[in-house]
Amino acid sequence: MVNFREQAAEGLQAGDTFQISRTFTDDDVAMFAKISGDYNPVHFDERFAKAKNFSAPICHGLLTASLITEIGGQIAWLASGMKFRFKAPVYVGETITCTWVITEIDKKCRAKASITITKQDGITVMEAEISGIIPIDESRNILQQMLAEGDPTNGRSNK
Repeated sequence: MVNFREQAAEGLQAGDTFQISRTFTDDDVAMFAKISGDYNPVHFDERFAKAKNFSAPICHGLLTASLITEIGGQIAWLASGMKFRFKAPVYVGETITCTWVITEIDKKCRAKASITITKQDGITVMEAEISGIIPIDESRNILQQMLAEGDPTNGRSNK
């Protein structure tokens, strides 16, 4: 089975699809707040979350969107634009799945992708369109060298 990084080294094409799942914990939310500085009480205080019509504190939207950047990093996609539509909350302990589909690649290797993030029950929590540049020629050759060296920069090499 070819992993995401290997597929990028071989060459990406329109129609390529990538998928990952993740379940965020209270620690993930706390670490994201520390890194981002986003301490909105909707992420930490049940009373505040309920006042905003949520059943409990919610995960940060950009923490949810980090699944998009996880896939992007795996395939060495250099993002140039991102548009998110947040459709439903994600709560700690819920498993979400990010499905990323490359929709087009032009002759200069500028690409677009459509992304959907869903909960286990099929509810869509986020939709996104992204644009960027995919690896070509020299950068693909470097990816192949990195893979041959054990892919030392890849913190998720088991994908």
